[in-house]
Amino acid sequence: MSSYVVLKAVHIISAAVLFGTGLGIAFFKWAADRTGNAVAIRVVSEKVVLADWLFTLPAIVVQALTGLALARMLGYPLLQGWLAWSLALFCLAGLCWIPVVWLQIQMRDLARMSERDGVPIAASYRRYARVWFGLGVLAFTAVILPFWMMVEKPSL
Repeated sequence: MSSYVVLKAVHIISAAVLFGTGLGIAFFKWAADRTGNAVAIRVVSEKVVLADWLFTLPAIVVQALTGLALARMLGYPLLQGWLAWSLALFCLAGLCWIPVVWLQIQMRDLARMSERDGVPIAASYRRYARVWFGLGVLAFTAVILPFWMMVEKPSL
């Protein structure tokens, strides 16, 4: 098996992990938030933060490294056409993800305090959740579009 095939397989798998983890995290956090149950929100929020460190962050790193290696191997110019757009979208997703992780940690901590003190979750939780959701939609779009670009390789 050639190094190209291995690199491409790792790139595709990391893209699937990035996409799937993001979608799974978003769904379970959104569903838990809708319950209003501080215990459920705390448990899911803890797992969301953990999943981002265990799956999302490594997938981001592997995506970047394998993507750059594949482009170099194939002689694609990084700053032209569909690849430049894919890289820009990847960076946009990353710029959204950084505050999303911070928000997830804040929301986790608010849920912990609520459960510990036996009080409703602070109003700031809902504000954080709205920003988290908006950034998530933007980041998710920025992750989906490069899938199409990698398959279609449009002349942009």
